[in-house]
Amino acid sequence: MEPSLEHEVADGIATVVIRNPTKRNAMTPGMWRALPPLLTRLAADPAVRALVLTGEGDTFCAGADIGSLSATYEKSTGLALPAEEALAAFPKPTLAAVRGYCVGGGCQLAAACDLRFAEEGARFGITPAKLGIVYAPSSTRRLVELVGPATAKFLLFSGELIGAERALRTGLVDEVLPTGGLDKRVAEFTRSLVSRSQLTQAAVKEFAAGPVEPDRAAYWREQTRHSEEAGEGIAAFLERRTPRFRWTPPVG
Repeated sequence: MEPSLEHEVADGIATVVIRNPTKRNAMTPGMWRALPPLLTRLAADPAVRALVLTGEGDTFCAGADIGSLSATYEKSTGLALPAEEALAAFPKPTLAAVRGYCVGGGCQLAAACDLRFAEEGARFGITPAKLGIVYAPSSTRRLVELVGPATAKFLLFSGELIGAERALRTGLVDEVLPTGGLDKRVAEFTRSLVSRSQLTQAAVKEFAAGPVEPDRAAYWREQTRHSEEAGEGIAAFLERRTPRFRWTPPVG
């Protein structure tokens, strides 16, 4: 089976599967290049309300397929970073569902998601120090924001792997599920996501990404004022029914 990124859209959820089973779902150059345009298409699809990234079988992603990468530093690192940044910029909620190894570039991808759920036994590591590679500034800052400077330095200095429970304690993971429970929990949680206001979710993603310019804050105030989302949410609460939120992101 050729390495690939498979995807499907069902019930508002886009699921992207990293598939390279003979190499623990390591990302080949072609897979790195394919991810940004795939994410662009999914972001533009009005049927997509959230995205789940996972790996085929019992491994999330063992990182870059080192054997297929150029020894030239710029070429090697230039593949992973655009994919990571495209995932971080995806305008709708993203969740990494992790089993087994989540290492190197695989951990970069998981960290670029909004949330990470892991199954017991998952192993996390970021390994540039084992290869003599300098981790990108944006990737380093993203990791520091997730786990704090001390844990980020531990991971990046040593390249050691940590288990799911330690990842949970440090903030690298949001939930740890018992063996066999990951799929059910992800399905349950994403059903909840697609029932919520896209207006709230879109604004939160932008605000959480960094400083917000006054014109963008004003934009979201206007969207709130004209969307009728709040009115529907309050009415649904008082009437004890599921809200029917209508706001959708502007096209383009």
